Amino acid sequence: MEIKSTDLVALFEKSLRSLPQEKLEEIGIVVQVGDNICKVHGLTNAVYGELVEFEGGNKGVILNLEEDYASIFLLYNTIAVAELEVAKRTGGVFKVPVGQALLGRVVDASGKPIDRLGELKAAEFRPVEAAVPGIIERSPVNESLETGIMAIDALVPIGKGQRELVIGNRFTGKTAVVNDTILHQKGKNVICIYVTIGQRQANLARTIALFEENGAMEYTVVVSADASEAVLNQYLAPYVGCTIAEYFRDQGRDVLVVYDDLSNHAIAFREMSLLLRRAPGREAYPGDVFYLHARLLERAGKLTNGGSITALPIVQIQSDDITAYIPTNLISITDGQIFLDTKLFNQGIRPAVNVGLSVSRVGGSAQTKAIKKMTKALRLELAQYHELLDFAQFGTELDELSQRRLARGARVVEILKQPQYLTYTFVDQSIILFALKENYLDRLELSQVQPFIMQLVSYVKSVYPNSYQEILKSQDINDDVYAQLREIITEFSTLFVAPEKTV
Repeated sequence: MEIKSTDLVALFEKSLRSLPQEKLEEIGIVVQVGDNICKVHGLTNAVYGELVEFEGGNKGVILNLEEDYASIFLLYNTIAVAELEVAKRTGGVFKVPVGQALLGRVVDASGKPIDRLGELKAAEFRPVEAAVPGIIERSPVNESLETGIMAIDALVPIGKGQRELVIGNRFTGKTAVVNDTILHQKGKNVICIYVTIGQRQANLARTIALFEENGAMEYTVVVSADASEAVLNQYLAPYVGCTIAEYFRDQGRDVLVVYDDLSNHAIAFREMSLLLRRAPGREAYPGDVFYLHARLLERAGKLTNGGSITALPIVQIQSDDITAYIPTNLISITDGQIFLDTKLFNQGIRPAVNVGLSVSRVGGSAQTKAIKKMTKALRLELAQYHELLDFAQFGTELDELSQRRLARGARVVEILKQPQYLTYTFVDQSIILFALKENYLDRLELSQVQPFIMQLVSYVKSVYPNSYQEILKSQDINDDVYAQLREIITEFSTLFVAPEKTV
């Protein structure tokens, strides 16, 4: 009697079905490997996004399912995977550790610490992809998240739960802006998550050293996926940072997440898609690159239970062109953008915030009453200044009113200049803006404006602490405080001695 191969297969399948299912493990064989991606045959019941373990100790995530094989991106590029190696399903998705123990730590995209401070004691493990909170669970953005940078807090305010894009060319101070914002959160009960994607290790080391020197690591978690790591890590890093942020948000805490930067994230996703032989679209990016960032940034927001996630994604552009594919995608997803201009940066106006192209869709809802009162005409004065400046450059003779507007605008630009690592509280900003509004700066020479406002803030804080504290508590400048400030600044103006000019 002849035995057919199909009969043997049916017999084997019947025998396997009779075995207890909990003792069975579905395994596959690596048939091809290269470029941190491998094809595994035999994982019949595998699902998209599932975590797979390899015999040699590496791990990977399934990102494509074909008829004969599953395409798996490897998590570690330091552990080799060979052809014919056994791969085993885990039955679960990729998860990362979350909890209070992560504060002050530097972790990679897999959640492992890379700061040599010992093992992490995680409160729990969470999947990196999570459902976005619905409309009913969300609360309107109505609370200010201070950055300490006057050009932003006064003109492009950010609220807790907002998504504000930081956009600009290379070397225009994008990372400097977000670093100052993180440093300014000290003592404000805000948890910060700093995610670095595709950056150099030297830049990360400098940033961590800066945070440690200023005591910012106490409330900060750093998630690193530098340029030397596997492309899967660069793809996962922002989702890992967001998952850690969601743990703190669920505890009712306010969280600030910085993604530095999403240009590199999109490039990593493009590389993965092309390796998977997916069809390239505009600028060779795949068609679902919009969904890549939309599902990440939609997880930010303010919840009715009090917790919030504020997202500050960074995107790099070339030649100040904000009409490129990824920047326009992110502009449409976020609630506004802070545009850092190369020309302003080179002119010494730093932070180089271009007020004309920067916008916050939350607006005054994210400002304290004190700042809102002082900035009513500020944007208009700046616009008039830049318009008149164009005429003045052509040698056009200006009337007296135009000259006054030019002088006024120059002082507005001067007070918006701010050295790196120096941040102002909203009280400091409201006092400086009060001095501008009440024309105390008009009588000064341009070179005296910066020393005047620096000494003025210090004078009010030390000599008139009651007035300072009243603004801090009420977050407003009422009529009594208004009159007090006028007397204080008049008094200070008589005492102010301008520093000698250095040759």
